[in-house]
Amino acid sequence: MSKVSVLQAGLACCGVEASSVELVQAAWNQTESVSKISAAQNILVIAGTVTHALIPTVKSAFEALQEPRVVVAFGACAISGGPYWDSYAVVPGADQIIPVDIHVPGCPPGPEELATALLQAIELAS
Repeated sequence: MSKVSVLQAGLACCGVEASSVELVQAAWNQTESVSKISAAQNILVIAGTVTHALIPTVKSAFEALQEPRVVVAFGACAISGGPYWDSYAVVPGADQIIPVDIHVPGCPPGPEELATALLQAIELAS
């Protein structure tokens, strides 16, 4: 089995939902896709509001991941800026600064949706 590493950028309230370690482990146990991964895979989960001040940090986290890398935007704030979309300090979606492969809508989405997104991310890389 290849190594799968998940880097979570829990930036706001969605970070709490995305922090469910047991759920992440359950997602790995529910799929046979893990055995299909030929090389190390890195997944970046952006959970919450991305501000202009955080752009360098998010870009740095993305660039530090080895290929194949998959980015998951988890929650309305990560996808579009959420209720803060018109704030001068908020980026209107993580895809404005890095490529996002999977969007998980909701405010906040449930941890089950994160499990599904992680399984999709594994499939994308295989």
